[in-house]
Amino acid sequence: MAYVVAATVPIVLLELMIDDRTVRLIPLLILLPAFPAAVGTMRQTVYAVGWVLIVIAAVLIYRPLPSSYNFAIVMVLAFVLGILCVVTCHWRIRRERELLRTRSTAVALQRQMLRSLPILTDRVIVDGVYLPVEADRLVGGDVYEVVASPYGTRLLFGDVQGKGLPAIGAAFAVLSAFREAAPREPTLTALVDDLEQAVVRHNVFAQQTGEPERFVTALILGIDTSMETQAVNCGHPPPYLLNAGPVAPVQLGDPGVPLGLADLTPNPRTVAWFPFPPGATLISCSDGVTEARGITGAFYPLEERLGAWADISPWEVADHLAEDVIRHTAGKHRDDITALVVRRSD
Repeated sequence: MAYVVAATVPIVLLELMIDDRTVRLIPLLILLPAFPAAVGTMRQTVYAVGWVLIVIAAVLIYRPLPSSYNFAIVMVLAFVLGILCVVTCHWRIRRERELLRTRSTAVALQRQMLRSLPILTDRVIVDGVYLPVEADRLVGGDVYEVVASPYGTRLLFGDVQGKGLPAIGAAFAVLSAFREAAPREPTLTALVDDLEQAVVRHNVFAQQTGEPERFVTALILGIDTSMETQAVNCGHPPPYLLNAGPVAPVQLGDPGVPLGLADLTPNPRTVAWFPFPPGATLISCSDGVTEARGITGAFYPLEERLGAWADISPWEVADHLAEDVIRHTAGKHRDDITALVVRRSD
């Protein structure tokens, strides 16, 4: 409301200072209630409309228009636009409340699906950080899971296309399939095939209900007693290995297609192997980190930052990373920030 009053003063002063009666600035005030209608409350919008009507009427009585007809036209326009501003504000607030309720539902579902960090198995400890994007009122589709199986510890890092409840539904399908298949399937490729079929079944159901089909980028790891770790990459950013020596992304070869899109390529998904010795740390980040852009448009220098944090505790890396990404983007990151730290037990 203070901004509306402040904007009114120079317009009124200019109106009174201009000698030419054919140039009238006071009708411009009818646009001012649009600002509180866009960002303010209902009370602020109503007060702005009333203030504008009073000021316009007072100025036009003090400095009349050429005819009473012109006076009536200006007042009617001010009144009608004021009513439209109030209605617009009402619908905007109602829509925001609906989005907040949807977000609360999605957050509750997500908390039920994802286990709290840290997660401990006989092979690894997994910790990290997950920060939903603040510019969006819908929860994103980043997912993770760790399952101890007879074949070692299996880990899933994934990101469902899109946001909101539909993305949560696809995430639930992937997590359920992973939890069921990880202790059962002897090979990582068989496990990924089960995840693929879960996403395909979900998309068939979504199509029947009118929801868009979705794909899931995922990184699936298998850690056993071997000094090398198995990985199947389904379009997910590769992890980084923190150990003695320079920090670099793990070489997993060409990434496969995301889950749900296997029919688009004749090439089967394959297993890559990479060294993951005891005491080493893996950092897996979502594309909200790897594709974060600064004010100048530069991508976030993830590899450089991880190299600079080689001496700190691995459990502090994820927090440092999230805070640094927010600084890099000036708080305007457009996607969820997810960073998971996997520490292999000695």
